[in-house]
Amino acid sequence: MKAHYKFAVMACTLLMLGFGLLYSTHSVSGAATGGITGTIKLDGTPPHQKPIDMSKEPACAKEHASSPVTTETVIVGPKGGLKWVVVYISEGLDAGTASQVPPVKPTWDQKGCQYIPHVMALDVNQHFEVANSDPHSHNIHPLPKPGGPNHEWNRSQPPGTPPFDQVWAGEEVAIPVKCNVHPWMHGWFLVLTTSHYAVTGEDGAFSVKGLPPGKYTLTAWQEQFGTQTQDVTIGGTETKTVDFAFKARPY
Repeated sequence: MKAHYKFAVMACTLLMLGFGLLYSTHSVSGAATGGITGTIKLDGTPPHQKPIDMSKEPACAKEHASSPVTTETVIVGPKGGLKWVVVYISEGLDAGTASQVPPVKPTWDQKGCQYIPHVMALDVNQHFEVANSDPHSHNIHPLPKPGGPNHEWNRSQPPGTPPFDQVWAGEEVAIPVKCNVHPWMHGWFLVLTTSHYAVTGEDGAFSVKGLPPGKYTLTAWQEQFGTQTQDVTIGGTETKTVDFAFKARPY
């Protein structure tokens, strides 16, 4: 009789634990999240982007013969959208959410004597691959600030070699990149302490999703115009609209 009683108590206990685990799992997975969407535009006349002379690298010059390449410092789309702006949550995320590193491994490619993409946003400790899709060598050379957590490296990459893995150890907005072989090649790494970010295309649009209810600071960075910030409060599953406008400078 005592054995049956002990078995019944154990069964009830396990059943209650099971229900508790099911409920807690459901509560976490069903947590309400919202987002922020918007558009980045340029207020004023866009500066003229200079054409790039690639005649010293015939293969690249031939690749772009029908559509000459220009510098990418300020790229404005047909409707005024500003391209290559990184929009990210700079304040307001809890430590656990902010420390999550995305499992994806993006690729920084060298193609047509350009960096593809021109601007790459990454989380701290997020691995990425550096590839060379051109039929000639490149020499990728990022220049983080001296004395910081990120260290300068300068690496040659001959054609046909496999991509190599890299990672940045600390937050830095932003790290310029150059090629020692092709002086017109320039790009940027933005190393962030959050995976909640977006990079705009020519329409200037962005969307940052998966934000728990709370108050956040949203930062927009552009290589020529610097940064702007706005405070945003998200409640429940709502999506707020936030727009930025960078003012064109006289040239």
